[in-house]
Amino acid sequence: MRYLTFSPPGSTTKQLGVMFQDEFVIELTNIRPNMSMLEFIEAGPRLWEESEQLAQSNGGGDKPKRWIKEAVSIHPALSNPPSLRDFYAFEQHVATSNANRGREIPKAWYEIPVFYFSNPNAIFGHEQEVPIPKSTQEMDFELEVAAIIGKPGRDIPADKAMQHIFGFTIFNDWSARDVQRQEMSVGLGPAKGKDFASSLGPFIVTPDELEDKSDGRPGVYELEMIARINGNECSRGNWKDIHYSFGDMIARASADVLLSSGDVIGSGTVGTGTLLEITKAKGPWLQRGDVVEFEIERLGILRNRVV
Repeated sequence: MRYLTFSPPGSTTKQLGVMFQDEFVIELTNIRPNMSMLEFIEAGPRLWEESEQLAQSNGGGDKPKRWIKEAVSIHPALSNPPSLRDFYAFEQHVATSNANRGREIPKAWYEIPVFYFSNPNAIFGHEQEVPIPKSTQEMDFELEVAAIIGKPGRDIPADKAMQHIFGFTIFNDWSARDVQRQEMSVGLGPAKGKDFASSLGPFIVTPDELEDKSDGRPGVYELEMIARINGNECSRGNWKDIHYSFGDMIARASADVLLSSGDVIGSGTVGTGTLLEITKAKGPWLQRGDVVEFEIERLGILRNRVV
């Protein structure tokens, strides 16, 4: 299933929906009117199964409403997650980022998957404009994938992590590099270099849609990841190149704490998936009017203009 939050043509009301045959958006208001994506995820497997049956029925007397996908407005797949953790799990990105600072990968990176908390209240969706912070001259993007927690859990073993994942989505971890560099020189962060914007979407894709592309590790798939600026490809990587699986990340994130339904777990940037890497931290950086487009195989295309 590919779930989304959308508004029908001529409306600003946000509704739950699913993509059908990559052509139509089917509304899920028959399941429960005015339900948010977070409420839907929190409701659990029984309601998820009911929604799948409704979408697959796509016919009969009580057929749900549907629209051509180009006619609807797509909102953030999940606009109000309880928390947003972003990991640092692709070795190529870690190596290049550290080389740009004149150092090797820290030994500890190979010992534990590390993450930081970002701002769950600054989420943008597909085709939304993302403001460049007033404080930066070095606006950047980061091409990532994120897992959305479905089943809450604490101290989750890596090999059981897939039982707790509702689905996956494309994640743009927008970054203000000059701000980030300054604050991290103190030994803390990133914080203000990151907390102004994150993009999620356009869909949340359930794991069964990706199963045939699994490389055997929990939450790792052989799927292409591409970034474009103003229509020109600038980065290409593959999800399978990740060093730490989503199983590893969820085991770390849930150690001694409860992960809640709707929590977002970001992968960190795929190799070459940011201007920091591509330009060796020298720019040029994103400018107002630039359109950043991420495409991940089977997860769709996430597009934003910076303003």
